[in-house]
Amino acid sequence: MKTCYADIVPYITKDASEIRELMHPGTHCVRKQSLAEAKVGPGKSTEHHVHMKTEELYHVTSGAGEMRLGDETFPISPKDTVLIPPGTPHSVRNTGNEPLVMLCCCAPAYAHEDTTLV
Repeated sequence: MKTCYADIVPYITKDASEIRELMHPGTHCVRKQSLAEAKVGPGKSTEHHVHMKTEELYHVTSGAGEMRLGDETFPISPKDTVLIPPGTPHSVRNTGNEPLVMLCCCAPAYAHEDTTLV
């Protein structure tokens, strides 16, 4: 199974990030996880939220930002990877002048129903 980036239409998630689902069970053959590219514009933030079932990995590919994870806040930059355990409130803020771009791996796959704004 292969996807083509140009063929995937981005959408806005419940947390206000722009997502492009690179692989997702709802569309592709993958069964137990999803992989998406997330973009947060300069000066923008995602809504603080939590997933009770999903474990996430965020891998920063470009831009600069700040990650709020539980009670901790720290800078993120290209090549950083962050683990977000289920039940941990989190959000990101773009602190740079270009889009903050991250790859987001979710297991089980991302679902709007598992996103609760806090």
